[in-house]
Amino acid sequence: MSEPPRATSVVAAFDVDGTLTTRDCLTPFLVQTAGVRLVPALARHPATVVGALARRDRDHLKEVVCRTLRGLDADALAEVGERYAGRIAERWLRDDVVARLDRHRALGHVTVLASASLEPYLIPLARRLSVDGVICTRLERGSDGRLTGRLEGANCRGAEKARRLDEWLRERGLESATLWAYGDSAGDAELLARADHPVWVGDTRLAPNPV
Repeated sequence: MSEPPRATSVVAAFDVDGTLTTRDCLTPFLVQTAGVRLVPALARHPATVVGALARRDRDHLKEVVCRTLRGLDADALAEVGERYAGRIAERWLRDDVVARLDRHRALGHVTVLASASLEPYLIPLARRLSVDGVICTRLERGSDGRLTGRLEGANCRGAEKARRLDEWLRERGLESATLWAYGDSAGDAELLARADHPVWVGDTRLAPNPV
């Protein structure tokens, strides 16, 4: 049987943590990569951490946390991310949402991950899921190939996630495409508001076919 024609006029964007997966993926990755440096690094900035938590400022908190990765070789971190993506794929994917993603692909829709999680493991995860693109939080790499401890651009959540998706669509001539969006948290609110077909992923299992 031949594959259905590719309907590039339809795009399906999926958040990752809590939407495609059953749990947060960022914290275990940081613990694995930053290791013993994570807690002391946070302890050196107690006012910043407490203030960010009090304001629920996840953007600032992520900047502080990602400083613990400063000096790591970016290519070596990518290798860790490759293995970590396998761990996510084997243990933490939500099968009903993956089935919905697969159905979008079978219908010829363009698929994209739109997440505040980090590039080192989201890119290999996207390859495993045969997704067309990744929009995510990026870590800045210095000229020596090591991480600077800063983010490259803004944390990819909230309004920034929606803005980055619009930019991604424009670059591919898809700005007029019908958009399906899947999310599970306040950080996905702008993405869902942008969509023609917003899907809130909660405790109820999704039917495999988009309706």
